[in-house]
Amino acid sequence: MAARPQMDTAFLQAVVTRANIEVGAYSYYHDEKGPEHFQDHCVKYHFEFLGDRLVIGKFCALAQDVTFIMNDANHAMTGFSTYPFNIFGHGWEDGFDFATIGAGLRGDTVVGHDVWIGRGATVMPGVTIGHGAIVATGSVVVRDVPPYTIVGGNPAGAIRQRFDTATIARLLEIAWWDWPAERIGRAVNAIRGNDLAALDAFAREAGDRKSTPGTP
Repeated sequence: MAARPQMDTAFLQAVVTRANIEVGAYSYYHDEKGPEHFQDHCVKYHFEFLGDRLVIGKFCALAQDVTFIMNDANHAMTGFSTYPFNIFGHGWEDGFDFATIGAGLRGDTVVGHDVWIGRGATVMPGVTIGHGAIVATGSVVVRDVPPYTIVGGNPAGAIRQRFDTATIARLLEIAWWDWPAERIGRAVNAIRGNDLAALDAFAREAGDRKSTPGTP
């Protein structure tokens, strides 16, 4: 039986055009309202002058209404009020020090490889989500998520690790997402299974190379 076309799913590399959003191969976004609107609907307060990036790794699955809040949403928090008086002019901008906003900036938002983010989840600025992690539906991610960890809630907290610590370490060393597509195709059953020895056999074909978390 032929696979049904998924008109509500798109590879992000095909729909993202902003220079400050980087996406790895095969990562996709599902949205019945139109996945082509990802960068407008899902990436908020992301202007170029602050220089922060949204970096999404390879083989990530992003569900509908995922939201990335970027650093331009930040208000100054060093004084008594967080109200942005300066943006309204009429003299209120006089004496404004941009460093009061810069003090709260958190840098790039990074989603590692093979990450699944559930429907309606929100990721706050400067968060790094480790390789193989899962973010539950409706979660608000305010701090870094370790690799291969399931998180959920508001604020999102760890529910459990997907595998034991030794297995996670080996999976990060294997870094199958960096393999050529031909080898991934041959190893797909090992990748979607849970036989580490089988996956190891494919890894030994060209030697191991460790993937650095946060650099898709």
